[in-house]
Amino acid sequence: MGTTGVRPPDPHPSGVKPPDIPAELIPRHVALVMDGDGRWAKKRGLPRTEGHKEGESSLLDVIMGAIELGIPYMSAYAFSTENWRRTPDEVRFLMGFNRDVIHRRRDLLNEMGVRIRWAGRRPRLWRSVIRELEQAEQMSAGNSVLTLQFCVNYGGKIDEKVFARYLDEPTIPEVDLFVRSSGEQRLSNFLLWQSAYAELVFLDTLWPDFDRRHLWHACEIYASRDRRYGGAQPNPVEPNSIRDDRPGLLS
Repeated sequence: MGTTGVRPPDPHPSGVKPPDIPAELIPRHVALVMDGDGRWAKKRGLPRTEGHKEGESSLLDVIMGAIELGIPYMSAYAFSTENWRRTPDEVRFLMGFNRDVIHRRRDLLNEMGVRIRWAGRRPRLWRSVIRELEQAEQMSAGNSVLTLQFCVNYGGKIDEKVFARYLDEPTIPEVDLFVRSSGEQRLSNFLLWQSAYAELVFLDTLWPDFDRRHLWHACEIYASRDRRYGGAQPNPVEPNSIRDDRPGLLS
């Protein structure tokens, strides 16, 4: 599909427009930890699964906001290798929910020019989930508006040699901006290698209350930072301000 004839993203219900960030300061790759579903549901006296359901619309809105701002790559942490430790009922729900979300939203994402990729491990992952992910990949292979990497049964904690051989998507660039909702401040084994020099932004908003405005705010924070990648420029110093006060030396 490329970029011609694509459906534009729906506007935010409030009518808010994306911030005016210079193109060179927009992150190329945003990694998104969608955290806080369970706490959102608990605050309302609901099962954890209701929080996951509510988070679907948050993800869709954030994707639309990324397109509006011109972000070319986004990775969404949908299910980690550690999530298998949750209760069997929640794991079963998450497996079916991820499968159904991909099936339910893939046509719309395809119409908007989103290229879907899957990063993760096959062992233990439901075959029906793998099938939906692979079909979505095939359907959207020609799109170029936004590459959306669904990280399902994904874990980034492996050694360097193994990682070099089995990198899920070597053509997707390193992460520029790493965003986590819910106020938790940790990486949780998500895109560790690719986020080595990412700018980290942790927002207090629980994921079901998150939308494109929060993404844009994170991008404004990103644009305001000085990314040095370990380098530094000398401090500007006036020539007459340098003195040698050691005893016995002329100043």
